[in-house]
Amino acid sequence: MSVQQRWWVLGAIALTGTVLYLLGPVLVPFIGAAILAYVADPLVDRLQGWKLPRTLAVVLVFIIFIIVALLLLLVLIPLIEEQVRVLVQKLPRYIDWLQAEGLPWLTARLGMTETTLDLATLKNAVQQHWQQAGGLAREMLAQVSRSGLALVGWIANLMVAVVVTFYLLRDWDKVIERLHVLLPRRSEAIIVRLARQADEVLGAFLRGQLLVMLALGLIYSVGLSIIGLDFALLIGLVAGLISFVPYLGTIVGVLAALIAALLQFHDPLYLVFVGLVFGIGQLLEGTVLTPLLVGDRIGMHPVAVIFAVLAGGQLFGFIGVLLALPVAAVAMVLLRYAHEQYRQSDLYTDDSESA
Repeated sequence: MSVQQRWWVLGAIALTGTVLYLLGPVLVPFIGAAILAYVADPLVDRLQGWKLPRTLAVVLVFIIFIIVALLLLLVLIPLIEEQVRVLVQKLPRYIDWLQAEGLPWLTARLGMTETTLDLATLKNAVQQHWQQAGGLAREMLAQVSRSGLALVGWIANLMVAVVVTFYLLRDWDKVIERLHVLLPRRSEAIIVRLARQADEVLGAFLRGQLLVMLALGLIYSVGLSIIGLDFALLIGLVAGLISFVPYLGTIVGVLAALIAALLQFHDPLYLVFVGLVFGIGQLLEGTVLTPLLVGDRIGMHPVAVIFAVLAGGQLFGFIGVLLALPVAAVAMVLLRYAHEQYRQSDLYTDDSESA
């Protein structure tokens, strides 16, 4: 590649990044649709393998997704709403216990001076507004409905995402083939090899990690329910859904469950039970879930994953968080290739020989 060609490539990359930054809010439904199409494409391919037409296979996949989404919404939203209502209703009692026993115990054990923290104001605020928590979902819908423009925009983005996902799924193989034809002939083999490696990494992230997140949410929720924790579903789902960031789901889940168990049972033994639940979840994740559903193809250090998510959010907001891990996964493939080329270059071999 000549110097001029390299400048063209760098200019194209810079222009693409600028366009993505400026059109971020508009691109959200399109990027979401592309991710959904990428995740669902293997299922459509499998249905095609059963001699179904591509369009019919896409329709069947859409029907399956819609049914699953509706079932989850109909089951989970009432349960979560009920747990939030119970949490807010019981919060004054928890505050009384914390003021009367929890804080004095902490000050005595930690050798602190008597705290002047007054939780009465928080308790009064909760008592005044706890009734509103019983209709959390209805209140959210009412708030959205009161803003007509926001409601129209939300519905429009949803419809755009659905339509774009359908057409991308239907024409996915054609799009890939057309991109393949545009590849420069001299670099075709290298680009195809890197694209296949990137596909493996992205598949592990977007398909495998999603299944791991759902499985962990289920394990945590069931385990905390077995020990009798009131807010097992709420804590388990939150811990599972944010587990795509290494250790964050476990840390948040353990802290929330320990506090909830202490406030509910007032017995240190239940803290051990909470530790067992999350310990079993981590053991299953490391020995069964991740090797089975994700595999060892990602090769990204946890620090790199955390940095990618934080950097994406800081630079591009929600769309940056959405794209952080896929972009980081592809970047890792390119960095491995660059490392491989460096090890084979004269710069590396000359240094090693002179040393």
